[in-house]
Amino acid sequence: MAAGLRRFDTRRLLALVSKESLQAMRDPSTLLIAFVLPVVLLLLFAYAVSLDAKGVRVGVVLESQGATAQSLAAAFAGTRYLDVTFAHDRREVVDSVVAGRLRGFIVIPQDFEQRLARRGEEPLVQIITDGSYPNTANYVENYGRGVVETWRAAQLGQAPTPAVTLEPRFWFNPELESRRSLVPGAIAIVMAIIGTMLTALVVAREWERGTMEAVLSTPASVVEILIGKLLPYFALAMLATLGATGLAVWVFDVPLRGSLAALMLLSAAFMVPALGQGLLISSLARNQFLAAQIALFSGFLPAFMLSGFLFEIDAMPAPIRMVTLVIPARYFVASLKTVFLAGDIWAVFLPNLAAMTAIGLVFFALAKRATRKNLE
Repeated sequence: MAAGLRRFDTRRLLALVSKESLQAMRDPSTLLIAFVLPVVLLLLFAYAVSLDAKGVRVGVVLESQGATAQSLAAAFAGTRYLDVTFAHDRREVVDSVVAGRLRGFIVIPQDFEQRLARRGEEPLVQIITDGSYPNTANYVENYGRGVVETWRAAQLGQAPTPAVTLEPRFWFNPELESRRSLVPGAIAIVMAIIGTMLTALVVAREWERGTMEAVLSTPASVVEILIGKLLPYFALAMLATLGATGLAVWVFDVPLRGSLAALMLLSAAFMVPALGQGLLISSLARNQFLAAQIALFSGFLPAFMLSGFLFEIDAMPAPIRMVTLVIPARYFVASLKTVFLAGDIWAVFLPNLAAMTAIGLVFFALAKRATRKNLE
């Protein structure tokens, strides 16, 4: 008789889903996590995080008063990549670099015209950068060199034709806008937080209130209870994904070159490990505060640091690269960047779908095992 009661029953499952859906709709914190948190986090990621170096604050020390030196100084002021402060003595800008108000300065020396006339190997200008910010220092150096070379080619008129002409071509993001790369990855990070937090907090709350024991004492099987908990929040997470996609396309101007169906399939596959991880956390930590801390530590931090969202996985040490193989967000970030910027490339999607589904099944099995122990 007990074995028969524990068999999978669709009617019991639908009843559990209905009960959980009503509870979710009546819980303001759940709706806040599902629909308000994605908007806030996406706005922060889109506007606060940028890999574009524009308007870098630099000084231009104009020691020469000649017309050609003035022309070069105007070329520096005319680029949108540099925010130029002019001076006539390098001592005027050194303190600003030390204090962090400027990221470097370019010196146009007194003998600039003589150096230009000699056309030798002697450098035309001196570029000094703040090495405490290595990436920005490289930007300042490269931008400074580029301005000088472009200006000099214009001064010489028709530059000599090189033997080999290199024409760079950027696929998928020809404007090199970092936002178009960051926003799809940010959606993955947001969904990782939401999926893990939704189930972890809600189920932990039931443990605190004692209602979870009442559910476990019913004839419903462990699988029915877990699926009944999972489906309503799965639906909420998918709605949140649609909302985040709308923000990305219509507010942040990120192109969606793939199909919406492929995007939703990838999101559904990612929600399985995200929600399964939340279920596992709630089975082990029956306190909301502890569940929230574990969810942030095990959901957000690995997704943010080890998914390829900001840091290239190939540049990580080999042991860390091995760890990323079990991070579901790694596969979701790569898939989202592909579907947004490149299109429906199933050679990329299929391995990622398989990996996310497998990790989700492992989380679900562990949650079932932990809940079974509680039943005993």
